[in-house]
Amino acid sequence: MVKTSLTLILLLCVSSASIAQQSQKENYLSWTSKQAFNIGTKWRVAGRVGWGSRLDFFSSENCFYDVRATLMTAEAIRAAARLEQLHRHFTDSETHELVMEAEKIAGLVAVIEINPREGSGIIPLDWHAILQPKGAKEDSPLAILGINRPDLRQLRALTTVAPRNYNYDVFWVVFPLRDQQGKLIWETPPDTIEIVINIRDKHGRMSWRVNDSLRQRLISSN
Repeated sequence: MVKTSLTLILLLCVSSASIAQQSQKENYLSWTSKQAFNIGTKWRVAGRVGWGSRLDFFSSENCFYDVRATLMTAEAIRAAARLEQLHRHFTDSETHELVMEAEKIAGLVAVIEINPREGSGIIPLDWHAILQPKGAKEDSPLAILGINRPDLRQLRALTTVAPRNYNYDVFWVVFPLRDQQGKLIWETPPDTIEIVINIRDKHGRMSWRVNDSLRQRLISSN
């Protein structure tokens, strides 16, 4: 009898936690524009690739880049969708569809912005981004190479909430969280992750603490 009661209590606690989590996910439909903006920008981090040189202003070898990256977490996606709802007068159902559409993308999406500050003003085509646990070694098996997905710019819930700065080129990058065999690359998500931007021989890093919702994304991504 005692064992049955304990089991019932445990089930009720799990059910209550699940309901609370779902309720928290849906309350974005009541966010004000300021709340959505503040929540979305929490996942936007700025950095720099290279430091530059003024000896040869037009040389791409001596340029540096201002970079920004927004992790499209559950909160960032909902913040973007809520602002779209407020700006375009979408219904709750239409806004929910925006969120569902964005969350169907396998892996973790980052919106990366790059601004060449010195040199030729050109971003080399062979630049790339890597997602990894913060401080991982260069050849770490836990490093995930990002895939450029320009088609994702069409998804309204996969945008940054900050106003567009046209000095920056914007890229949508997906980091697959499973290997070719479908196994999770990070069976135990790190406490802090970073994106390393590599442009030729220059590197820049931006990092984020992993909260509960991001941790869930990292271990449940399809």
